[in-house]
Amino acid sequence: MRKKLQQTIKPLFKIFLVFSLVLALALGNADAAAARGSGGRIGGGSFRVPSSRTYTPRTYARPGGGGYYPGGGGFGFPFLIPFWGIGGGFGGIFTILIFLAIANFLVQTFRRVSNGEGEEVGYSSNPPVSVTRLQVGLLAQARGLQNELNQIAESADTNSPEGRAQVLQEASLALLRHPEYWVYAGGGTQQAKLNSAESQFNRLSLAERSKFSEETLSNVNNQLRAALNKDSLPPVGELDNPTRLISEGPGEYLIVTLLAATLGKFETPEINSADDLRQALRRIGSLPSDQLLAIEVLWTPQAEGDTLTSDDVLAEYPDLKLV
Repeated sequence: MRKKLQQTIKPLFKIFLVFSLVLALALGNADAAAARGSGGRIGGGSFRVPSSRTYTPRTYARPGGGGYYPGGGGFGFPFLIPFWGIGGGFGGIFTILIFLAIANFLVQTFRRVSNGEGEEVGYSSNPPVSVTRLQVGLLAQARGLQNELNQIAESADTNSPEGRAQVLQEASLALLRHPEYWVYAGGGTQQAKLNSAESQFNRLSLAERSKFSEETLSNVNNQLRAALNKDSLPPVGELDNPTRLISEGPGEYLIVTLLAATLGKFETPEINSADDLRQALRRIGSLPSDQLLAIEVLWTPQAEGDTLTSDDVLAEYPDLKLV
């Protein structure tokens, strides 16, 4: 009887033990997930061509298309016959040649424009826009960078073109000051017209923000917001001190994302090394204010004690490369 009871209880005990272990792991992972994923955000801008811009598109012909070619089109001799003899001699012939060259240039230019071969040098009502994303993954020991980003968020003027250009410059400089902690990098540029660039920019922004469990510090269009949970964000006074903002355990990281929408064509080099990353940061950080339409700087984790493990990086940022 006793032996049968032991045989019955033993399997039940094993099931209970396994269930308890699974429950503990589930609760532990839930706590970890709740602790991870805090994020910071700085941004602003408007997808409208500044009023100072010229709205009429201007084009120029590509090199190699100049000169007069007999029988190759243009206004030709019939149009210019009335000028024959004006001035007489060499002067008359020279005048005719000048008019022939000008006429042929105009015709060739019009043809290229009509065929879409001209290159835009002015700004139309729907100019080309470049939407660039640059991401850097650093070791968690780069705690000074997180503090710098917090300070930029608190003091930035994100409601003016000059202020937004300064944010991008300061964030790029902060990353350039910590090359010894660079581990991952990635990004690229997508081309779009102005009427579709905003949706493209917003898609990239939402994709990054969706990786945060909470935006614990943000300054968007001069609207400064901080998490009310005191456990999520250090007191305001502590943000001014170089305190440790994230755990420095092995395998923990900080991810910083720079987004920029710029008028015209802008590209960063393909990033395969630390030198490529350095060049890309310098380029995006030097963009002039009159070329920037919108910017965002996002980083995770932001809250004190928050962590981002190597598994988190692989899961949420699979396109990043080692540098």
